[in-house]
Amino acid sequence: MGYRILKRKWPSTAAMWIMFPVELALTITLLILTELARPDKYRTKLWQAGYELGFNSSPNVIAFAHANGKPTPTIPLVWSSTITNYNTAISIISLFFLITRLIAFIMEFWLPIIVLPINIAFVALYAASLGGQAGPDYLDPNHPSRVAWYIAKPCSVAANHKIQGYCTEAKGLFAAFSLMFVVTLVNLGLNIWAMLPNERDKRDWDSDDEDDEPLRTGGDKKGTSWEMRSIPPTPRTGLMPFTPRTTAFNALEGKKPSHVYK
Repeated sequence: MGYRILKRKWPSTAAMWIMFPVELALTITLLILTELARPDKYRTKLWQAGYELGFNSSPNVIAFAHANGKPTPTIPLVWSSTITNYNTAISIISLFFLITRLIAFIMEFWLPIIVLPINIAFVALYAASLGGQAGPDYLDPNHPSRVAWYIAKPCSVAANHKIQGYCTEAKGLFAAFSLMFVVTLVNLGLNIWAMLPNERDKRDWDSDDEDDEPLRTGGDKKGTSWEMRSIPPTPRTGLMPFTPRTTAFNALEGKKPSHVYK
């Protein structure tokens, strides 16, 4: 038989176990940081600070549009509440799937073919988060911004110490999501590695064949348990069984019981 698409084993269970605590620590960190950022702890403040520094549009564009009777402009994703809620949502989803994966992996149900689309989805989710946090702002043609200023520039460009603190928090959140994105890439790499053809496909055996191997080889392999070894039959002695009733009948017939023993 050739390539097995379903019954495949992870090539390195040690790497899987190493990734679990790393991912758990990062997930908890993301949950804390995203909760601290909700609902709008520093997003609008950084937006306003960037405008005052000449780096991006102003958060007052909506008020200006309403005052001038113009359509409400679309707020850049980097300054909208959507990115904050999105980050919180994927942090919660990550924790749920981490617990599910741990249980499924222990029960040997975390099959590579099942996990592959999940890992691809998480890579896409975290890539979208990073793109949203550091996204462009072309709302004001006079102050276009390809990357959010708190990502592209040091926090010291702001003279206000409170804004510097908000900038540091935003940078920390972005760094945590960047590390989590690397973790998702590693998980996807391990998944792809498990899906690649290997020697197990060429040898045509699976976990059941491994268990039955000692039986096929007569139990001569090292490490074979004693239950799998054939037990030699008990040799026949050719003697009649000896019971008290036998002794009684022998006495009535005048036979000596000693002839039964040899």
